[in-house]
Amino acid sequence: MAIQICSTCGTSYPDAPEPPSHCSICVDERQFVPSGGQVWTSPEKLASGHVNGWRLLENSLFEIHTHPHFGIGQRALLLRTAHGNVLWDCITLLDDATEQLIRGLGGLRAIAISHPHYYTSMQDWARRFDCLVHLHGADSEWIMRPDPALRQWQGETLEIVKGVTLLRLGGHFAGGTVLHWAEGAEGRGAILSGDIVQVAADLRRVSFLWSYPNMMPLSAETVRRLADTLGCWKFDRIYGAFPGRQVTNGGARAVQRSAARYVELLSSQQP
Repeated sequence: MAIQICSTCGTSYPDAPEPPSHCSICVDERQFVPSGGQVWTSPEKLASGHVNGWRLLENSLFEIHTHPHFGIGQRALLLRTAHGNVLWDCITLLDDATEQLIRGLGGLRAIAISHPHYYTSMQDWARRFDCLVHLHGADSEWIMRPDPALRQWQGETLEIVKGVTLLRLGGHFAGGTVLHWAEGAEGRGAILSGDIVQVAADLRRVSFLWSYPNMMPLSAETVRRLADTLGCWKFDRIYGAFPGRQVTNGGARAVQRSAARYVELLSSQQP
């Protein structure tokens, strides 16, 4: 038997002789099943044709991204702190080279994930580095492989190491979370946002959706609440879910300006 991995979203499922009849993540309206149907792979097959690339984004922050494109295509972010390293969001591929590089940088103290689309093979990362995975309890139904290393937190904030705080924003998922890094952006603060706050193609803007592939919006009330929550935190930079998607300065203003415009468009009557 082998762990089964959905090739469309990268979510891993328990050991089984055959893949599941469907991927629960993909049949939800916030994801999609390809027109050709669900396709499955295994950790061994994935590692045989893919590698993880690395990039230094700023001092103490690394991007890890799988090549060629796999699943949704998100990046993981490795944040180094004086109190231990944190992996933000998860990618499916954990190969030997990635393990050795992370161990060389001090290993992992914790893993935190923004929402279920990026749960991927979090259980394997946790076991390999002997650390906990912090997930918001509001999204527990989307855990496909239960594991003792998965810590479901409650409430609105959780400081996982000093200066690194998880903020529940909701929106895209009920437990949708971003990470606030107080020392990021040379002390001005940074948000690691996944796609709970999606950095747009125009890197001066962000957006917020219920479903990104199916282009389904959030309500004006929800967007106002997200913006109000982030308005209480100091940050100048935003690192989004995908390579190249970061607001390098003016991040807090970009959130407020983008949210106001989003609400305005929902409220106005177009000709």
